[in-house]
Amino acid sequence: MSKECLSTGGGFHLGVSGGSLAKFLCQGLPSIQTDWARWKIFFCDERLVPADNGDSTWGLYRSQLLSVTPLKEDQFITVNTDLEPSLAAKQYQEQLEKKTGLAFHLLLLGAGPDGHTCSLFPGHVLMDEAAPPVGRVVAHITDSPKPPPARVTLTLPAVNSAELCVFAATGSGKAAMMKMLLGDQESDPPLPARLVNPLKGEVVWILDSGAAAELKLTC
Repeated sequence: MSKECLSTGGGFHLGVSGGSLAKFLCQGLPSIQTDWARWKIFFCDERLVPADNGDSTWGLYRSQLLSVTPLKEDQFITVNTDLEPSLAAKQYQEQLEKKTGLAFHLLLLGAGPDGHTCSLFPGHVLMDEAAPPVGRVVAHITDSPKPPPARVTLTLPAVNSAELCVFAATGSGKAAMMKMLLGDQESDPPLPARLVNPLKGEVVWILDSGAAAELKLTC
C-alpha cells in the first residue's frame, strides 16, 4: 500500500500498535524497499508512561526500528506523555490533523484476549464516541482494564476512517478469540476488534494455522 500512496506524489501515513505486533514490525519493516523519507508513522494508542518505560510503544519502536531503517525520529508523530491525559489526547489529535490531514492510509492493529483493539475495551464508555466532527479522533482513558491505566487512543470512528486496517494473530493461544471475533456468534457487549469495519476501506485479518484452528474456513 505504501507504493500506491507514494506513487500519487504524497506521503504514506502508517498507524502502528504495540505488543507482539510491534516486535513483528521491527523485524519485517527493514526489508521493505521504499522512499522512507515520505513516511509518517503514528500510534493507534499509547500508554502515558516515559519513553524509557517498558510499556512505552514509542520507546519500543525508537529502540528497535530507528537503528535498522532510514526512518528519523521526526517522522514519528508521538504522544506527549508528560501531559495530563485529556491534554495529551487533545495535543495528539492536533498533531495528527497537522501532519496527516487525518488521512490514515494503513492501520496495523492487534486484538487482545478480551477482544480489545487500540485502547478500546468491551463495554467501556469510549465505545460510544460519536464520529467527527461531533466526536473525537483521539480520546484519553484513565481506567484501562489492562495496566497501565492512563492512555490515549484513536476512537472507533477514527479507526474506521482508515483506508485499510490489518490485524495479525499467530498461535493456537489466539484461536478461541479469533473464533469470537470472526465467527457467527455475537457477544454482549460487542468486542471492539469485531467492530473495526472501515467505512470507505477494508479490513484484513492475517492468521496462521494455529490462530485459525477453530474457524470454519473455505477456500
